[in-house]
Amino acid sequence: MQKVVISGTGLYTPPYSISNEELVESFNAYVEKFNQENAAAIATGEVAPLAPSSTEFIEKASGIKSRYVVNKDGILDINRMKPDIPERSNDELAVLAELAVKAATQALERAGKTAADIDGVIMACSNLQRAYPAMAVEVQEALGIEGFGFDMNVACSSATFGIQAAANAVQLGQARAVLMVNPEICTGHMNFRDRDSHFIFGDACTAVVIERAEDATSDYQWEILGTKLLTKFSNNIRNNFGFLNRADDQYADQPDKLFIQQGRKVFKDVCPMVAELIGEHLQQTGLPVSDIRRFWLHQANLNMNMLIARKLLGRDPNEQEAPVVLDEYANTSSAGSIIAFHKHQDDLEQGTHGVICSFGAGYSIGSVIVRKL
Repeated sequence: MQKVVISGTGLYTPPYSISNEELVESFNAYVEKFNQENAAAIATGEVAPLAPSSTEFIEKASGIKSRYVVNKDGILDINRMKPDIPERSNDELAVLAELAVKAATQALERAGKTAADIDGVIMACSNLQRAYPAMAVEVQEALGIEGFGFDMNVACSSATFGIQAAANAVQLGQARAVLMVNPEICTGHMNFRDRDSHFIFGDACTAVVIERAEDATSDYQWEILGTKLLTKFSNNIRNNFGFLNRADDQYADQPDKLFIQQGRKVFKDVCPMVAELIGEHLQQTGLPVSDIRRFWLHQANLNMNMLIARKLLGRDPNEQEAPVVLDEYANTSSAGSIIAFHKHQDDLEQGTHGVICSFGAGYSIGSVIVRKL
């Protein structure tokens, strides 16, 4: 069995950012327009009036202050309220693949590797642009990588599940190194007309190079000491968009074809599950919680992260122990924990232990214990 390391990470951040103030201004303008246009029906009780949002509500509920997006104007246009991303021809690089290539290029450079050193590509994300051919194979072609590629989806936990799949391939000698990418255009499945969730998501892409320790030469090596995964079926986070929607005209455009969740139930269910899984994983690896210098947690909700860390540490974590990026990036699904890892790892000393953990729809939870070399 090969010793395996994460030797490089990459991050692509879209060029546009939307502040809470901008998002609220757009949403409230839509609410005012809706209520005016439906005033008569609202007066008779046939239609429920929409309530406005506020920056205070958003930050208290989530800790989010802004988000990066691949398209800004379409989202803020109250007559559209979704990204404006023109479809590309089959001869052009797909949008999701383009994001992946940009993040991957940075990860390869940080790892000190070229396409010739990589034997596999895994695209692990919440929303794939198409069913086939696999998006990972397109990324593989664009980068000039010989070997294999495949897509996988475990919602917000896709990156940690992808790390395990990549690490397994390297450990078993099926690949010298694997590139794992997480392109997330989350604004594409966001309902910007829903007060309870219109602020949650942003767009980004991360990439990770996983390789044999004996081949690694970078200054950013983290040995993967172990991975632990868990799934438990729940309808509390769901997106019913799929190829069969076109076969039922009645429900093709219903709200459940976008992101929907029962946030309070998710909070109550997921937080104890995550803390328990990380605790069990550390115990199985022979590490006390006190040995963990940093928890790179899924960046969905600040209150969730603080509660999970509190359950593990027995106290409130400080900024270094559980770094936050969701205030700037919002929820970027599978990319979130990797953004935190990418941006908050270089200050740690050799021998430091940390945990990369993701959690989300499924329910799905993934834990990766690492040690800096």
